[in-house]
Amino acid sequence: MHRFPFAIGLIAVAVLVAGACHRAAPSGEYLFVWAGDSARAASDFLVVVDANPSSKQYGTVLATLPTGVVGAYPHHTEAEMPSDGHLLANGFGAGRTWLFDLTSPRQPKLLTSFGDVAGLSHPHTYTRLANGNVLATFQYAANELATATSPSSSVTAAATASAAAAAQMSMPMPTLTGATHTTGGLVEMDERGAVIRRGSASDATIQDKLLFPYSVLALPSIDRAVSTTTDMDHADTVATSQWVQFWRLSDLTLIKSIALAPGPRGDEHKFSGEPRLLPDGKSVYIHTFNCGLYLVRGIERAAPSATFVKGFKGIDCGVPILTSHYWLQPVPALHALVALDIADPEHPREVSSVSVGDDEEPHWIAIDATGRRIVLNSAGAGLGNRIFVINFDPADGALSIDARFRDAGAPGAGISMRGKSWPHGWTGTAVPHGSVFSR
Repeated sequence: MHRFPFAIGLIAVAVLVAGACHRAAPSGEYLFVWAGDSARAASDFLVVVDANPSSKQYGTVLATLPTGVVGAYPHHTEAEMPSDGHLLANGFGAGRTWLFDLTSPRQPKLLTSFGDVAGLSHPHTYTRLANGNVLATFQYAANELATATSPSSSVTAAATASAAAAAQMSMPMPTLTGATHTTGGLVEMDERGAVIRRGSASDATIQDKLLFPYSVLALPSIDRAVSTTTDMDHADTVATSQWVQFWRLSDLTLIKSIALAPGPRGDEHKFSGEPRLLPDGKSVYIHTFNCGLYLVRGIERAAPSATFVKGFKGIDCGVPILTSHYWLQPVPALHALVALDIADPEHPREVSSVSVGDDEEPHWIAIDATGRRIVLNSAGAGLGNRIFVINFDPADGALSIDARFRDAGAPGAGISMRGKSWPHGWTGTAVPHGSVFSR
């Protein structure tokens, strides 16, 4: 028998398989960070970071993509990378949305941007629906804000690659003035902003009408959506935003609004934030920025209920994650990320916490597809201004900092956003916000 050709064939197959495995990108190989110049003098930009733990460049900034627009206040992106590799990101101060193509992570592209949609302005949260559309919150009615306009500052020469898109997207930066806000609503649209349907958040039963859609959760199995109402305009000192709203998802009809009740401290109900679906598939947790946690039940019924179940220290509690039966909550007052076991949702139990240092105030977190790694940043609130990767053990809820994810030569964990020389040619301090792992 002639064994050698057969052996050579096996070796060739093995080499091909090994090459394919080498080329396949592991889940979460990259981090995408939406950021802006802290001085609001240079272009906002998207950052691509090597997040592959087996890479020699782990923790290194690989690429940046400037939008060509200055001071739009980069804020929320989608909470996880969509399956088509196209990521929506809002520049909240400008009331504008950008759509990035991240299918080739080291060569990010800007597909389009858009402003007001369906007579509504200032989008905040984007949620992908099973039909391929996007359900988005828009805080205000369009053309209802007082604005002070001035030309955008010039961008760096390295932004010329985006010049055509920048010219198309350049716009005055609004100065929001709480007093002129009018209630916004929800919009179902495609990812480029083409409208399918819209619904108004205005509720005649609420006297003050201070309802500004913040975040939304779609519940297609019961034809419902749940939204919250915190105004993102820091000049608004009137709205206390304790309202939660319930919608018919199929036509975006507002069904009911309820107020969260105060917790033991008396103010935990203010500034309703992020709704997350519990493992039972029909109940919801809602956090507040005053660090309360509420259990919402009966969403499919005429009179849903909300019960206070947990309070955290301080205020300004950040964007949470619900994964399996764990609730992961950034708590700025503790400079920490806290994990709760919520197997018994009426009695959540703290099982772990991890501090990222007294110079950080954790705000934004997102989890990778494996459910084992979390990106965390302070969204500009911390003096340290670093981005961290946190390890998470779904077996017991344990949290720990990934000490290997750091700048070269740095004494501690985390990637600093301060005083960096960025790939597009700008040097300065970036303020990060929305950050997600690649798929």
